[in-house]
Amino acid sequence: MKYVIAYDIGTTGVKTCLFAIDKTITLLTSAHQGYGLYLLDNGGAEQDVDEWWQAMADTTHQLFTKSDVKPSDIAGISFCSQMQGLVLVDKEGNALRPAMSYMDQRSKQELKDGMGGGLEIEGANIFKLLKSLRITKAASLSVKDPLWKYKWVENNEPEIFKKIHKWLDVKEYLIARLTGRFIMTPDSAYSTFLYDTRKGHEGWSKSLCRTFGVNMDHLPEIIKATDIVGGLTSKAAKDLGLTDGTPVFGGGGDATLIGLGAGAVNVGETHIYSGTSGWVSTILDKQVVDVSSMIASIVAVEEKRFNYFAEMETAGKSLEWVKDHLALDEIGIYLEKKDITFDKETIYTSLYDYLTETVKKAEPGSGGVIFTPWLHGNRCPFEDPNAAGMFFNIRLETGKTELIRAVLEGICFHLRWMLECQDKKIKTSQTIRFVGGGALSKVTNQMLADITGRTIEVVENPQNVGAVGAAAVIGVGLGVIEDIKQIKDYIPINDTYISNPQHKEAYDKNYFVFKKIYKSNKNLFMELNGMKEKKPVDQEERKKDLIRAFKFFLFSVSAGIIEFGSFTVLDLTLGGVWGWWPSYLIALVLSVLWNFTFNRRFTFQSAANIPFAMFLIFLFYAVFAPTSTLLGNHLEDTLKWNGFLVLAIVMVLNFVLEFLYQRFVVFRKSLDTNKQAKAKLAKEAEQDNHELKE
Repeated sequence: MKYVIAYDIGTTGVKTCLFAIDKTITLLTSAHQGYGLYLLDNGGAEQDVDEWWQAMADTTHQLFTKSDVKPSDIAGISFCSQMQGLVLVDKEGNALRPAMSYMDQRSKQELKDGMGGGLEIEGANIFKLLKSLRITKAASLSVKDPLWKYKWVENNEPEIFKKIHKWLDVKEYLIARLTGRFIMTPDSAYSTFLYDTRKGHEGWSKSLCRTFGVNMDHLPEIIKATDIVGGLTSKAAKDLGLTDGTPVFGGGGDATLIGLGAGAVNVGETHIYSGTSGWVSTILDKQVVDVSSMIASIVAVEEKRFNYFAEMETAGKSLEWVKDHLALDEIGIYLEKKDITFDKETIYTSLYDYLTETVKKAEPGSGGVIFTPWLHGNRCPFEDPNAAGMFFNIRLETGKTELIRAVLEGICFHLRWMLECQDKKIKTSQTIRFVGGGALSKVTNQMLADITGRTIEVVENPQNVGAVGAAAVIGVGLGVIEDIKQIKDYIPINDTYISNPQHKEAYDKNYFVFKKIYKSNKNLFMELNGMKEKKPVDQEERKKDLIRAFKFFLFSVSAGIIEFGSFTVLDLTLGGVWGWWPSYLIALVLSVLWNFTFNRRFTFQSAANIPFAMFLIFLFYAVFAPTSTLLGNHLEDTLKWNGFLVLAIVMVLNFVLEFLYQRFVVFRKSLDTNKQAKAKLAKEAEQDNHELKE
């Protein structure tokens, strides 16, 4: 038997768990402590790294007051951590600024500048997109990706950027503080979208770093999740109350290890997580990507395995919002009447049980009320930081119970939506492991089974599966667990839920409306929540535009007068000798010469104007002149009035043709830009091949 400690570093707190690994992975005791998540007005979301460390230290000390295990008995420690954070450190490992959370979304301009431009697909430059897909089988298309956080610091905090020694994720910072070594595990490296996943090329991509302007010296060494990083330093051991030299393992991110802790380890097995955020993930033996639905295949713990991963930002956080703002009065009364242990986790579990039991009073479908769980934007199947939560279809008979149930149903609807998006590209499993705080409630478990039509399995202590995954990694690293595939045998099933077809009709009706709500309200979300940047007006450019417009106006008038005037004079004086065709051809030549004199060049506009003018004069003689003769009018009157008509049409045509010409110029420049970009990518690919050969 081996004793190990796993730190589950969440968004708002750390859960420190003491496990015994024998025939199963058994949780002996745990301690929880919260820390801050600081949301800024500009879309930022930051955390204090010292608060993480203090919470780790406090909870580690608590473990040994709750058990007979001694610090010297600990065979290893590891992490399951929130991912896609950004912690920038100096050479001593000190954080240079507050950590940027995965929820940070202030890098809109960096994403636009770095990924946009030229010919685009889904808002991304086609050549950069194809290059990313070729190298990583994914692309950095979200404003919340760490690559754009890194670029935001470069653009907005240059003094801090100059001091960067390494770019780390959350657990990697804590590992550096424990051991003094700067590393990243493959899953964290992959979440930067700078990691080459091609067979034989695994590692940081020099080509992508060049494309996006990333200094490769800032990127740390990559090691496996099951590798030992090093032993605890004396200072770290003292802070945590552990023994010097205790082995620290690479561990993994929550998206990687939660599936491991759920026991979904074989190809084709799907798990669903509902915690602060939520996701659907399926194990694959190859990388698959769905750009349109924002689903990527992230690197798994086992080599040559991938998690096909679809994420929503706020799952359990939506229910926490209900607890804080919608049902607080009832919960307050409930807490006064119940004798419970007042630690944060127990209170949360009790409140959750109370809320989910309350929704039993409402029928499936919540009386037609639908809730959208997009309280902090959304990622999949659409990326939109402006999307928000709403209650849709409230009526007089709607009560608080229906509203609370609608929140749980909305979370499950969105999970079903992501599950169906995965099914477009791969085959998800009929039996699904459901884990996270959301799986604590039997009501929610049955609701998920009914809404998805799948069989739902729940393991013991589903809220701790991330820590279980971290413990399993230690077990494999120590040799206690023979192979990653064997981990499933160490994690038994606690409950199974079968879909109830009687509830399907009510749920399906609401679900199909649920999927339409975002598309119908996308523009309204933008109108209310979009951060529209007002660009200062360039007065010089504005003046040039006015001069250019006035110039085109003068040219249109002058060209029309010359064409009509020269033709009229020539036709009246020499038309009887030459006929009207030679007269008009001379008029056109004079018009072209005037155009060249006026513009100092022969333009597309003047060339295109010739056939139009000839067509107009043909209409003049074929239609207007015979009609005028029949009416008894003189030729001079016909020329006079129809001539003004010709002049007006010529002026309008000049404006239209100039507009088309300008669009043609813009399009031609775009083609030139893309041609240059393509040449640059080809050159970089050639450099990559040369580097690989070396």
